[in-house]
Amino acid sequence: MDNVKILAIVGMSGSGKSVIVDYLTEKGYPKVYFGGMIYKEMEKRGIVRTEDGESEKKFREEIREKEGKDWVVRQVIKETKDLIEAGQKRIILDGVYSWTEYKILKHEFPKSMIFLAVVVDKHLRYERVAKRPTRAFDSKAIRERDRSEIENLEKGGPIVAADYYILNNGTIEDARTALDKILKEIEF
Repeated sequence: MDNVKILAIVGMSGSGKSVIVDYLTEKGYPKVYFGGMIYKEMEKRGIVRTEDGESEKKFREEIREKEGKDWVVRQVIKETKDLIEAGQKRIILDGVYSWTEYKILKHEFPKSMIFLAVVVDKHLRYERVAKRPTRAFDSKAIRERDRSEIENLEKGGPIVAADYYILNNGTIEDARTALDKILKEIEF
């Protein structure tokens, strides 16, 4: 695994993680989606995803409480190892949520993990989230989601400890240009 690189994208809701991940997948990099692990398990258990995201939030917190804070990351590690065994050398991890996940990934893939935080000024992030065509939140809902993700999921740690940052206050093209510079620097 010496020449394998795994780029984990972290950031708060509305920071632009999806814009970055979509750009990377357009370039042909496979991704492992943390939220997808939650969605798959909800489907297995017959839990319906609600439009407001409440069922997902509740399930995400419950499964981490019952199965351990590392439940999602264990699923992600399995999928990532499958990709590596299939010959992938560059992999994207979409949506590391917690400090626990960060530490486990660093331990599991010590020479391969690179964390990239996508950050944006809070007022701008709130504006963008309110205007999203899907999963839009008003300012009260996004503040509550921030509080929940920081307090219940330890989401701040991976952002603070990231290896690289993209300040996403500009256009999508600006974010892509910043990402391309980082990809070149890390030889991704």
